[in-house]
Amino acid sequence: MTATDIKQELLNKIEKLPDSRLQTVLQFVNELPEFKETSLDDIADENEDPLLGFIGQGNQGSLAQNIDEELYGK
Repeated sequence: MTATDIKQELLNKIEKLPDSRLQTVLQFVNELPEFKETSLDDIADENEDPLLGFIGQGNQGSLAQNIDEELYGK
């Protein structure tokens, strides 16, 4: 689908919207330029999230050892 096709489909759908929904659509469109896509690399910063440094530590220690017994008494 080309950009022109997408624009035309958007216009067609907007024309069918009730007037009460037009303000919502306009608000959404106005917020789009401020939307920044982030990747996991942008989010995965150990300085910002202390749990990221802990990921994978469970398989090196005894955290999950005998977990059924601890949880269920079995």
